[in-house]
Amino acid sequence: MKILEEEKIFDCSADVLWSILSDVSRCDWVPSVEAISLDRDCRFFEMEGMGRIVERILLLDNDTMTLQYSAIETPAPVDHHLATMRVLEVDEEHCHLEWKTEIDPEVFSDGVHHGMLISLEGIEKLLRKM
Repeated sequence: MKILEEEKIFDCSADVLWSILSDVSRCDWVPSVEAISLDRDCRFFEMEGMGRIVERILLLDNDTMTLQYSAIETPAPVDHHLATMRVLEVDEEHCHLEWKTEIDPEVFSDGVHHGMLISLEGIEKLLRKM
């Protein structure tokens, strides 16, 4: 199993970033996804170059600003996927995002990491428009 970790400071309040991430139907910060649909605790979407993905939302905690989800259906034979995003306040105008993803088999880690990086860029672009 490979563990991927990204951390980033954003020029916005923790509440602003959390409002984006906690809306699990929102995909305007993920460049390779055009639409997301929800059914109870699962979100469904098509990812460019990867096909249909189903993720189960395991934790959506507004108090700790933590989102945890797991890919439960993918075109690739993924044995384990668990991602945790946590927003921490730095000050009123800055926040810190911790994003950790576990992936097995490790052969898929480069693609998952690329998705994390382009999503972080997508968040920055979205924040500039706000």
